[in-house]
Amino acid sequence: MPLALLALAIGAFGIGTTEFVIMGLLPEVAGDFGVSIPTAGLLVTGYALGVVIGAPLMTVLGTRIPRKRMLMLLMGLFIAGNLLSALAPAFAIMVIGRVIASLAHGAFFGIGSVVAAELVAPQKKAGAIAMMFTGLTVANVIGVPLGTLIGQHVGWRVTFAVVAGLGVIGLAGIAKLVPELPRPEGVHLRHELAAFKNAQVLLAMAMTVLGFGGVFAAVTYIAPMMTHVAGFADGSVTWLLVLFGLGMVGGNLVGGRFADRALMPMLYISLGALAVVLALFTLTAHNKIAAAVTIALIGALGFATVPPLQKRVLDHAHGAPTLASAVNIGAFNLGNALSAWLGGLVISAGLGYTAPNWVGAALAAAALVLAVLSAALERRETPRGATAAASAAPADRPTAVHH
Repeated sequence: MPLALLALAIGAFGIGTTEFVIMGLLPEVAGDFGVSIPTAGLLVTGYALGVVIGAPLMTVLGTRIPRKRMLMLLMGLFIAGNLLSALAPAFAIMVIGRVIASLAHGAFFGIGSVVAAELVAPQKKAGAIAMMFTGLTVANVIGVPLGTLIGQHVGWRVTFAVVAGLGVIGLAGIAKLVPELPRPEGVHLRHELAAFKNAQVLLAMAMTVLGFGGVFAAVTYIAPMMTHVAGFADGSVTWLLVLFGLGMVGGNLVGGRFADRALMPMLYISLGALAVVLALFTLTAHNKIAAAVTIALIGALGFATVPPLQKRVLDHAHGAPTLASAVNIGAFNLGNALSAWLGGLVISAGLGYTAPNWVGAALAAAALVLAVLSAALERRETPRGATAAASAAPADRPTAVHH
């Protein structure tokens, strides 16, 4: 794997840290600004909405800019947003800083996925995408707990200043290590938008919303579930989230490795197993050891779907994958927001803190149904001759990504 992927992974590490670290610092931020915890929660909501809106917006604005330069501009935006958050004199200014930082999120991962895929041989594309996303997963193991620790002992402003510093390192790495890749000739915004006419692209994005939504239906409410149901102390939640992050790292790497060999079977297995594990979590949540193991499995199975889904979008967004790739990143955040809302509904209905697990299981099962439907449509649309030729082709045959 080329060193340029390391630069992309560092940028992903910083983005992953700033996205999730705020959840552990809400009490400190709320206390400093004199707002309630629910009001401080707007820092989470605002970031998620900024990703959903920023992914297509920033990608469209960057259609005429070489990809390396666009990645550098996005990291600059990320740095500015985190610095504004660190220095914010009022809560409203911090919300603005969070939104500015979030605007870089979707486009960075979307464009970064395309760049990562172009840096390696065709049969290693999913592995390269997984390598970049490793930065995001490792952020949940190292960046988020460390950032929370710094924020609680030194001050939350220091945390966001450190995250801005990570952005500077990522920016320098991209400038030094990522090669100048030529813009695809003849690709315009209308070509990028045309990808959304492809049913397979839309199905992959729907799988992203539902599959990853299944994960966050449970994880959003992990703190009350583990403290009130499993009986963990409040301070144990951080380490349970580290287990979740370790699962994400492993699942991401395994998903990238096997997606290059058998993409759809990888999706069937990961989504099916995720639905089963989430359903079982309603039972295992009552035992500390079983709950801890289940949390790690949810992280692993959930993130095992990321490289194959991202690669499937790239494969089917013929000739103009950048916008579709970025929008698919926004779909992850849309899934997070949808599942958190649905999980809150079932808790508010008095069904208990484990009820969101059933919501997650249903969402993952729905994603599996879409995966089966997607494969069936693909078989029906592919001429028999082309199918036979594809079966006879060597293993290192290029995938259907054209730039």
